[in-house]
Amino acid sequence: METKSETVDAIRRPIRGPQAPPMKQIKPAGMTSSRQITSSPTAVVYCEGNFAQIDGKTANGLVRHSQAYRILSVIDSTYIGQDSGAVLDDVSNSIPIFGRLDAAIANEAALPDTLIYGMAPSTGRLSTADRGVVLQAIELGMNIVSGLHEYLSDDREIANAASERNVTIRDIRKPKPSKDMRLFDGSVAGVKALRIAVLGTDCAIGKRTTATVLARALNAKGIKTVLVGTGQTGLMQGAKYGIAMDAVPPQFCCGELEGAIVAASEAEQPDIILIEGQGALSHPAFCTSAFILRGSQPDAVILQHAPKRAHRCDFPNMPMPTSSSEIALIEAFADTKVIGVTLNHEGMSEAEITATIAAQSLQLGLPVTDALARPAAHLLAMVVAAYPGLTQRPAVAAI
Repeated sequence: METKSETVDAIRRPIRGPQAPPMKQIKPAGMTSSRQITSSPTAVVYCEGNFAQIDGKTANGLVRHSQAYRILSVIDSTYIGQDSGAVLDDVSNSIPIFGRLDAAIANEAALPDTLIYGMAPSTGRLSTADRGVVLQAIELGMNIVSGLHEYLSDDREIANAASERNVTIRDIRKPKPSKDMRLFDGSVAGVKALRIAVLGTDCAIGKRTTATVLARALNAKGIKTVLVGTGQTGLMQGAKYGIAMDAVPPQFCCGELEGAIVAASEAEQPDIILIEGQGALSHPAFCTSAFILRGSQPDAVILQHAPKRAHRCDFPNMPMPTSSSEIALIEAFADTKVIGVTLNHEGMSEAEITATIAAQSLQLGLPVTDALARPAAHLLAMVVAAYPGLTQRPAVAAI
């Protein structure tokens, strides 16, 4: 879907440098004034061997939703010739999958603007094979977008190649200088919008997807909602407000997130601010959920859980927590309440989804749904039931 996109960072100014997607300026024929139309750059998403898998969550998210880039195709030789939407969600989206970059380019009338590295490997680093694809894209004249912890703009070979071809490298996780970062000051308490954090029982479990679906549903009902991104995929998708939490020094995490929320509140005057979750509060490998709860001071939490996931992602010896244990931990850690649970239905049949929704709802005494396998109206009802005073007006554009 091609849309206009304007990205703003946590300190209320247009994003510059590595965080900012390059925008194409198009001057229509016959236009004599200096006014120009801005369109989203086109992109091919590289996800070799990982599409529709946990480590391919960036590519998965981008083919489901992207405002900042118009996604043309995905590269993964596992699914050559298939439709990415059909592979991911059993619903065609007309975004094809190719086995190689040259095949993806040959499918287009014009060279795509951007190659997006669509994987989030646990190492956070570029493999030798992946490096070759990135250098090939640069040689062709494509810009590069990466969410790795390894900054490609600091890689001498890649940076030199990009300079020679006059293309940009956008390192999503590359933070601004610490001198420009913000400490928590408590100003989030003055935000009038209802703040809801979408947290989970593990990483790569669907928190961002659920938050995106909910934001759309709320805005469609005229409940003005802004989604604050906290990870690389949300920022790639075009989140207007947010930061890559795991790239910010701990001292500034709460303050940077608070700044993004305050900025969204002041600029948009929304009814609801949704905060994308990261990791899990109970997960010993991540501390971002703690910073999200502290920095956003949410009025409520929606918890995402994968009932069939046996162990933590990338930690085979670490069993998954239950939804009830995670809820107890969240409500003990922060002055907030969990208002509902959403399921990640990986490994579940339709009958199992139905049975689990009923069982979890009865056990927890909370509404339970699945953001992808059930109508978005169920997710919307979860919020309205908790806050019946929300005013529904004519539909507004998602922010």
